[in-house]
Amino acid sequence: MAENEYRISLSSKPSVLITFLAFRIASLLTYLLGLLFTSNFVLVFIIVMLLLAADFWYTKNVAGRLLVGLRWWNETSEEGESIWVFESADPQREMNATDSKFFWTTLYLSPTLWMILGLVAILKFEFIWLTLVVIAVSLSLTNTLAFGRCDKWSKATGIANGIFANSLLRNFGGSLVSRLWS
Repeated sequence: MAENEYRISLSSKPSVLITFLAFRIASLLTYLLGLLFTSNFVLVFIIVMLLLAADFWYTKNVAGRLLVGLRWWNETSEEGESIWVFESADPQREMNATDSKFFWTTLYLSPTLWMILGLVAILKFEFIWLTLVVIAVSLSLTNTLAFGRCDKWSKATGIANGIFANSLLRNFGGSLVSRLWS
């Protein structure tokens, strides 16, 4: 059964999952093909940056919410303090195992692959390409860390949900994580 959980046909939202995977794969492939087959760094840089930005936004605002029921964002208080806010779906809602496995595997695999490409760029003395890799690692790692903390927060609030109101816990959790990341 475990091998069947990695079939897109078992997804409850296949179009969301395919789009999520397409952005991740397209940015990596564009980088690799640009590195190997062209000397036009500027063109590759622009295309990969657009794909990375679209992937970051789509993962944060669409795929995370629809595939695993999680969403995060950052707000700035009037005092200028950064506050991380986490949101999770109704704990009674059953998440699709295929969607969840694809989401979390891809979320953790992506920054790892970009880090490997960064190491390759360093070893080949391709420092101009390293700038693009650093941006890619930053964006993908931010989503990975934020969703990881959002998942832990949602599990903690699921336990405490009977005691406190969800909005109170969300604000407390967001300000707590903000202090931890500062």
